[in-house]
Amino acid sequence: MARHQRIGNALAVLGGARPDLLAATPGARPKFVALGGVLLSTGGLAVLSAAFAVHMAIGVWWPFALLLGIGWGAVIVNLDRMLLVGMAHDASLKRNIALAVPRVGLALILGVVVATPLTLQIFHKEIDTEIVTMQAEAADQYRTSLASDARFAGMPELEERIATERSIVASGGRTDPQLAVVQGTVAAKQAAYEQAAATARDLETRAQCELDGTCGTGDAGPGTAYQSARANADAQTTAVAAAKAELDAALDQAANAQERSAAQATGALATDEAEFERLTAEQDRLQAAFDSANEGSGGILLRLEALDRLSDKNGTLWAAKTMLSLMFMCIELLPVIMKLLLNFGPPSAYDKLAAIRDASDVAVEELQQESRRTVVEAQEELLVLAEKERVDRQKEAILARRRAALAAAAAQTLAPQVETPAEAVERRPGWDTGPIIGLAREAAARTVRTVRRRPTDRMPTGV
Repeated sequence: MARHQRIGNALAVLGGARPDLLAATPGARPKFVALGGVLLSTGGLAVLSAAFAVHMAIGVWWPFALLLGIGWGAVIVNLDRMLLVGMAHDASLKRNIALAVPRVGLALILGVVVATPLTLQIFHKEIDTEIVTMQAEAADQYRTSLASDARFAGMPELEERIATERSIVASGGRTDPQLAVVQGTVAAKQAAYEQAAATARDLETRAQCELDGTCGTGDAGPGTAYQSARANADAQTTAVAAAKAELDAALDQAANAQERSAAQATGALATDEAEFERLTAEQDRLQAAFDSANEGSGGILLRLEALDRLSDKNGTLWAAKTMLSLMFMCIELLPVIMKLLLNFGPPSAYDKLAAIRDASDVAVEELQQESRRTVVEAQEELLVLAEKERVDRQKEAILARRRAALAAAAAQTLAPQVETPAEAVERRPGWDTGPIIGLAREAAARTVRTVRRRPTDRMPTGV
């Protein structure tokens, strides 16, 4: 029972109660115990929220994240307790509202901060799935951006050029587009040769059939018609030989051009392939670096974005997320709202006794201040009187010494003495003020020293 009593007292003090007043008003104890329990509840939520947040943000070890969460929970409890203690009961509605508005606003901000990591943790499975999709989209977007990057803008043309050069090398230069004119000339010469050869064969056939008499005039034998046909056939044979020579020359020129083209394509292919490999390696390196960063980017910001995307696509999830966030924020707001509602009600016995105690403390302090002031004034008056008496005694002593000196001087004057005129002048009693002046100077010096030692400048250390 005593242990429960100590725990309840600790919770009441945590809720802002004063132990001396609780002993006089035990009816107020349950209220402050409840407030202390609510503060511990908000602190517990803050511990979990901070632990989840630290683990999600930087991926620390769970025990260490829990230690950091305990520290954050202590900060939240201290802030909430400060908000409660600062809201004393006041009969004025306007002052209560003026005190409550900034505190409720601060508590709302704390509630949002505490509720966010908890909400993310509750929906972490759905969020993890959405993050995978978002990371894949980000990787595709980055790959597209690399393709349009100025550093890699010439890669498609370079790839086409490499394919052309490989084709040229494989064909020995025949597929080189730049040899189209030479190849056209060869084709034309080939066509001309074939045409001349066909004509020659036709003329040779005619000459033969004219000789046989199977065509033409029908007269067999080497007649005039045969000789004319033979002359035409022989002339065409010469034309075929000339066309063949031209075709051979065109083929030789095309072969030389193809060899040169193949050699050039071989050299260019090696350079272009090396450049293409370099650009591809650089592209792969950048993509791999992005993929590595993208896969490890599951922090709070990305999780919040994933939760927003899921909420936009799923109305049920949006409603659940909203209600959970509101619940956590209400738990954080509960201490301040409870204190505010209590302040709007009539003052309790605890509030009245607190006001009386505060007023009596102020009155006692004022009486003590007045007593100390009175004692100090009396001490100062005593010091002044003592100083006056001392000065009067010093004056009396100086006057007594002066009278004694004057009496001694007078007796000396009346005594019969033989003196020189100079000595008589020097020792005239009416002008012998040397002892008096010395005594006066000594008394003045003592007065000055006494005044310097006067304690009127010092403040009294106590009554």
